[in-house]
Amino acid sequence: MAVSDQDVLHIAALARLGVDPARVPALVSELNGILEHMDVLSSVDSGREMWDVGETRSETPMRSDGDASPIPLAIPREKFAPEMRDGFFLVPRLATHEGEGERSP
Repeated sequence: MAVSDQDVLHIAALARLGVDPARVPALVSELNGILEHMDVLSSVDSGREMWDVGETRSETPMRSDGDASPIPLAIPREKFAPEMRDGFFLVPRLATHEGEGERSP
């Protein structure tokens, strides 16, 4: 699969990016080079099978999050996140958001 000038301009428009027309040939060349590299990598036998993330695999069962006790932290939570609300850390607002309240929920 090769990328064309029209592909680059279409994707740039979808992403609302301004692309200088003089830069389009270089972008096409770079993207085609990446795709060629990916073709080479996909032809290499790594000894591992690739599959989609959404595929369920019987070889890799998932445990539920509630089965094990939590791993203890090296530093107590109270030292780096002293306040919590409804299971979320409360952190100080950024200086750019000073007038919007004391803490973000």
